[in-house]
Amino acid sequence: MSKILVCYFSATGTTREVAKKISAILDSDLFEIIPSIKYTEDDLNWDDSKSRTTIEMNDSTIRPKIVNKLSNIDDYDTIILGFPVWWYTAPRIVNTFLEENDFSNKKIYVFVTSGSSGSDTSFNDLKNTYGNLNFISSRRFTNNTNDFEIINWIK
Repeated sequence: MSKILVCYFSATGTTREVAKKISAILDSDLFEIIPSIKYTEDDLNWDDSKSRTTIEMNDSTIRPKIVNKLSNIDDYDTIILGFPVWWYTAPRIVNTFLEENDFSNKKIYVFVTSGSSGSDTSFNDLKNTYGNLNFISSRRFTNNTNDFEIINWIK
């Protein structure tokens, strides 16, 4: 039987809520990707060219540190990875997470949270950056996502 892990990064709580719903529906384990330095409201100001997220997203080599480590990755064969869309792609902390863990031989499903941006660019960026990993599909959810939408994606 397939063992599933829902992993997510959430700066404002929206992605966390969707991840919890997915985990509950699948009866899976849940892992939060926690940055060593929490993102503040000022950090998330995409209108400010000097905000932390703008600086990170303008430099593809930046890898924000993660506080917690995933110690039991071998226990899972399916990973559901969630994050908010930043600058049309995954936040750099997602790169950190993918690079610090061995996801080879895992099926990876991606969900993103966004009010307007779709999941395709983020998904394709990850597939292109990590061509050795098995990314299966992606889906965008909002903070208004209901269980029915999640179940349809999971099926």
